[in-house]
Amino acid sequence: MSVEAEVNESDLAEMVEQVWESYLDPEGVSPLIPTYDENQPSEVHSSVSITGSWTGHVVYACSKQAARRAAAAFLAMEIDDVSPEDLEDTLGELANIVGGNVKAMLPHGALLSLPQVTLAPESTARFPNTERISGVYGLWDGEPISISVWHSGPGGSGEGGA
Repeated sequence: MSVEAEVNESDLAEMVEQVWESYLDPEGVSPLIPTYDENQPSEVHSSVSITGSWTGHVVYACSKQAARRAAAAFLAMEIDDVSPEDLEDTLGELANIVGGNVKAMLPHGALLSLPQVTLAPESTARFPNTERISGVYGLWDGEPISISVWHSGPGGSGEGGA
């Protein structure tokens, strides 16, 4: 089974929907609306790397406003009370949760890194020799959010990026 078949867009979308319903919109009032726009802007991003039997990255990227809303929802607090540390912790945890679900679909022996959070556009992340193999792109109350999976190694595009 190829990596693309193991981590396809449908499976990733299902994982993201479960995370959304569990942590960010448990009451079902503010869903992530798909845009299918893999080039939508982002202001912050977090990622986890996967190594071992498979090598790649899972990247969660969004606007600053969406990150603040996610932190408020995730930590059950008012959006005005969200600190920079809350923002970083939440973004890292969201990448970690989705990354753990992706890892579970990969061949035995895959290892997950600690999350890396960058309060800068997703375009600042560069992963050499990677190729995007799946992604979920949408709007949450008008704010852009994307979750993408990148594969490293043979077949990577060489330029890479998140």
